[in-house]
Amino acid sequence: MTAADRAAIAAGTPGEMLMERAGQGVVEAILARFEVQPVTVLCGPGNNGGDGYVVARLLSERGWPVEVRALAEPATDDARTMRGRWSGPVKPLSGPVGEGLVVDALFGAGLARPLDGLAAAAVTALTNRAEQVIAVDIPSGLPGDTGAPLGVAVCAGLTVTFHARKPAHVLEPGRSLCGEIVVVDIGLGETPTRLVENGPEAWAARFPWPETHSHKHARGRLIVVSGDAWSTGAARLASRGGLRIGAGLVTILSTEEALASNAAHLEAVMLKPFATELELEQAADHADAAIIGPAAGVSETTLLNVLALARTGAALVIDADAITVFRDDPEELFSVLDRDDVLTPHPGEFERLFPGVLKAAPERITAARRAAERAGSVVLLKGPDTVIAAPDGRAAVNLNGSPWLATAGSGDVLAGFIGGLVSQGMDSFDAACAGAWIHAEAAALHGPGLISEDLPGLAPRILRRLYAER
Repeated sequence: MTAADRAAIAAGTPGEMLMERAGQGVVEAILARFEVQPVTVLCGPGNNGGDGYVVARLLSERGWPVEVRALAEPATDDARTMRGRWSGPVKPLSGPVGEGLVVDALFGAGLARPLDGLAAAAVTALTNRAEQVIAVDIPSGLPGDTGAPLGVAVCAGLTVTFHARKPAHVLEPGRSLCGEIVVVDIGLGETPTRLVENGPEAWAARFPWPETHSHKHARGRLIVVSGDAWSTGAARLASRGGLRIGAGLVTILSTEEALASNAAHLEAVMLKPFATELELEQAADHADAAIIGPAAGVSETTLLNVLALARTGAALVIDADAITVFRDDPEELFSVLDRDDVLTPHPGEFERLFPGVLKAAPERITAARRAAERAGSVVLLKGPDTVIAAPDGRAAVNLNGSPWLATAGSGDVLAGFIGGLVSQGMDSFDAACAGAWIHAEAAALHGPGLISEDLPGLAPRILRRLYAER
């Protein structure tokens, strides 16, 4: 963001013009959501405070009763200019804030220290008023790069930011402190980035839709390795996910003991037995993608099965037990992975493969990127703010996470969605992004009462919508 500002100013756009546009964007967001009422604008000494003076002036010109409270005198040229254009009084920040809306323009995304003194007291006084608080750029007290408050921080009902979301807008707990997020274009133009918001605009153009001449083998051959006779359901959830997402041919590979359990529940998904890792390798030799891990068991057998699949030409989706089984020697796993493989750990599994990486990283995006580089494969770090990272540095953050996915087996279906897309030839990073987004959209579509068995059947409605919008 700093580079984008500098580039725009160097190209001839004055900083005060960018500040005027920013304030105008905040005002438009307020006018679209609220009736005329008293507004208190809290201004800091930097450019965030300068935005606040613009907001105060423009709202006052529209007949809103506005009071400005300042933490300190403006400390930048552009902020001083905007302070000069505000013709009303400026009161000190101390004292209770009155009724009505509060515009938080104390500190922006560049904050690098905890709030203290009057600023901390003012922020604390806003507790339990989130629906009345509009944050300019980012809630004060929240660093833009991490999403982790340094101390007390504003909880806003609406955050108006500029040019693009910052990491703190999409990573928890910052994301929850922002409320509704509006992104305003202030004319900075395109800026290069390898970090994107995960949504159809990032991958829809490469989604593997069938063509007129497509047949089942051309649409992707996916295999899923089953657990033992008492742990077969997870593989079936994954296989149905893969089938519903478009894979043309899905087969569960199962031990003899688990054949009957799987056969009793399968129709379009095929079933094939294997007894040893060599037989698994042979059975998977013609597959385009393979899923292993859901209820596979944390055992030497699972470890050998992963290594066997790695010797085939199939792209691997490695989940759950197939991750945990390498906790004592992660390098053994990394040595057989390539860029087409996908690891799908939740935070606990991530720690087993990448000990200390999540804790040492400033935020989850950096942790996922470091893990993907180390593993040499795509890493999908699950959570309400799921992060997908590729070994080449690309990363995406999922914005549509759903609390309804907190149910047993939902991760198995996600593995199926990703495996099904990879089997159809979709780039593994794109497939992980698309699978995560469709997974969450399906959960939101169902809402309360969702169980994992519902998810595969909900996918076609999301796919139909994507197909109509292509």
